[in-house]
Amino acid sequence: MKKVLFLCTGNSCRSQMAEGWAKKLLAGSAEAYSAGTNPGSVDPRAIKVMAEAGVDISGHRSKHASEFKDMAFDLVVTVCDKARESCPVWFGKAEKLHKSFEDPPFLAKEAKSEEEALGYYRRVRDEIKEFVLGLPEVFK
Repeated sequence: MKKVLFLCTGNSCRSQMAEGWAKKLLAGSAEAYSAGTNPGSVDPRAIKVMAEAGVDISGHRSKHASEFKDMAFDLVVTVCDKARESCPVWFGKAEKLHKSFEDPPFLAKEAKSEEEALGYYRRVRDEIKEFVLGLPEVFK
């Protein structure tokens, strides 16, 4: 089974969503993980919008990329530009792929309501889902 790691800065939102989608959509063909270069905690709004889509990430925790330094990955996907710039070199022979997604917490900072804020999270959630659906092509 192929192993994929989604990497971002905080491992709080985008990479967590990607891991959740991959576990649901690529079950049986890929093992999915996520980490950050400077992890924080999983964003409650990310948990909420993923639950709305039928994906439970409430049990996830933010992890530092170094937790996976001894694991061999087939694919490492950076989902934000900062992570791409600081992507650890020790991911060895893994294929590296970059797909930048806008940062929902940043977008939601100026939201006038919780519903407006969640709208940004939902849009990025759906964009990540479409990206993950296309990943099986990478594994061929």
